Amino acid sequence: MAPERDGSNTTTTATSRVLANQFAQPAWRIALWSVAYVTVLAVAVFGNLIVIWIILAHKRMRTVTNYFVLNLAFSDFSMAAFNTLINFIYAAHGDWYFGDVYCRFHNFFPVTAVFASIYSMAAIALDRYMAIIHPLKPRLSAKVTLGVIFCIWTLAVALAFPLCYFSTTRTLPGRTFCYVAWPRMVDDPFMYHIIVTVLVYVLPLAVMGITYTVIGVSLWGSEIPGDSSENYHAQLRAKRKVVKMMIIVVVTFALCWLPYHLYFIATGLDKRLIKWKYIQQIYLSVLWLAMSSTMYNPIIYCCLNSRLV
Repeated sequence: MAPERDGSNTTTTATSRVLANQFAQPAWRIALWSVAYVTVLAVAVFGNLIVIWIILAHKRMRTVTNYFVLNLAFSDFSMAAFNTLINFIYAAHGDWYFGDVYCRFHNFFPVTAVFASIYSMAAIALDRYMAIIHPLKPRLSAKVTLGVIFCIWTLAVALAFPLCYFSTTRTLPGRTFCYVAWPRMVDDPFMYHIIVTVLVYVLPLAVMGITYTVIGVSLWGSEIPGDSSENYHAQLRAKRKVVKMMIIVVVTFALCWLPYHLYFIATGLDKRLIKWKYIQQIYLSVLWLAMSSTMYNPIIYCCLNSRLV
C-alpha cells in the first residue's frame, strides 16, 4: 500500500530547496536491509511460482478451493515481484528513480494485490464452510469460481484506483518524490487508509474468524456417535488438516499486516511521529514484515503437505 510520505521521513510538502536526507543510513545497514528484502523477493517469487505450476499442471488439482489458492499465489507473486524491492529502495533512499508511470503503478498495485489475497482467503473459508457445514448443497462450478475471482480483482482495482489517479512525481533539486497528491492532503490520506484497513483487513478477517470458528466447532467439537469406520475418520482427518492449514495461512497474514496498519494509524493520528529519529527503521521493519507475508504460504503448504481438496 502507498504511504502518503516516503520512508526517508520527507513529507510531500517539501519546498524547492535542495533536500538533505536526514535519515540517510550507513552502508552496512543498507546492506543488511537489502539481504532481508531480497530474501523475501526470492522466496516469494520462487515459492508462489511452484504453487501456480503445481495447480495448473495437474488436472486433479483444479478444484474450487485450489482456484482460489491459485489466485492467492498469483497475487502474492505479483506483489513480491513488482513492489517488494521497489518499496525498499524508495523507503531506504528517499529518492524515486523509476519514473511517473511506475510511480502510479507502485502506489496502485499493492492495495489491489492485498485485496485479492485476503478475499481469496475469505472465499476459501466460505467454500470450506459450505463443504463441511452444508455438504449436501451444490458446490461452486469452475465457471462461477472464475467469476468470483474476476469480481475480486474488479473490486480491488476500484478500491485502489484513487491511488493511481492521484499519484504523481515531483522533482526538486537533488531528489525526486513519488507520492499521492490527495485533494486534501491533511485529511484524505488518513481517511483512505482507515477505509482500506477496514475493507482489506478488519472485515475479511472478521468473516474468516466467524467462519473458521463454526467449522472448528463442527470438526473438533463433535463426532458422529457409533460411526467408527476408517473411511469416516480418514475424511475427518483430511478435512481437519486442510482447515488447520488455512487457519495458519490466515493468522500469518493477519500478524504480518497488523504492525503496518497500526503504523499508519499512529502516524496519521500524531504527525509528530514522522519526525522521530528512528521512524525510518520502524517503517522498514513493518514494511518488511508486511511484504514477507507473500513468502510464507508456499512454506506452509510444503510443511503441512496438503492438496487443499
